[in-house]
Amino acid sequence: MLYTIGEFSRITALSIKSLRLYHERELLTPARIEEFSGYRYYDDRNVEVARAIKILKDFDFSLAEIKEIVDECGDDEDMLGFLETKLSCIQDKIHHYEAVSRSIQLIIKTERESKMSEQNGFTVEEKNVDTLLIAGHRMKGIYSDIGKGFGVVGKKAGRHINGKAIGLYYDHDYKEEDADFEACFPVRKGTSDSEVSVRELKGGACVALLHKGPYDTIGESYKKIFAYINEKGYKTLIPTREVYIKGPGMIFRGNPDNYLTEIVVMLDK
Repeated sequence: MLYTIGEFSRITALSIKSLRLYHERELLTPARIEEFSGYRYYDDRNVEVARAIKILKDFDFSLAEIKEIVDECGDDEDMLGFLETKLSCIQDKIHHYEAVSRSIQLIIKTERESKMSEQNGFTVEEKNVDTLLIAGHRMKGIYSDIGKGFGVVGKKAGRHINGKAIGLYYDHDYKEEDADFEACFPVRKGTSDSEVSVRELKGGACVALLHKGPYDTIGESYKKIFAYINEKGYKTLIPTREVYIKGPGMIFRGNPDNYLTEIVVMLDK
């Protein structure tokens, strides 16, 4: 039985435009083409091929891949290799988009929290911070190298990162060189290795202050927080923490005047 292209379009739920494209790609060749008029006619075998094309398109196969399958396969068993390869490709895409989704969620969360922090003002406050599970890369060098440390931790901890970047500073005074510091991220879980230490960062009582602006002006905020600590007669613990609430973004560096850093000094109580 032969069907006109219009009839075949109705039978297969494929548009005439698609049928012409499939013919041009030698994917679905009509059973008969009239020599003078060029009219296309299709048969029951074409119906079977059209059905396979629709299913494979739903499985995200490209037209080139579908042509290869149609040319080489006679039944479902012949298609196993193609299906296994496509399944592996789709699973890789799923993992990729899950990672992209987590990164986007982290950006959204960080930006929203930074706005909330700005609304809370910029006065010295006493509070308690929770114990955190962190992944950290300890370093010796100049302070501006901490970004490299965050890169190391980011590669190791990846999808387990669960919060804002934290700098831990172990020196009692400022060091131009050979400073002792650690680049950290809160994490959901992880294991230590030669580069990254995964452990609990103990919480407790602290004095904290938000600093808005470039990192090279943070000294003024340290002056304010240490004046408060000295006035109260508090004893403090090392390391001092800097929580980078808003800084250079993953996409744009942003305006340094809008950077937001929380200075946290733990108290010995």
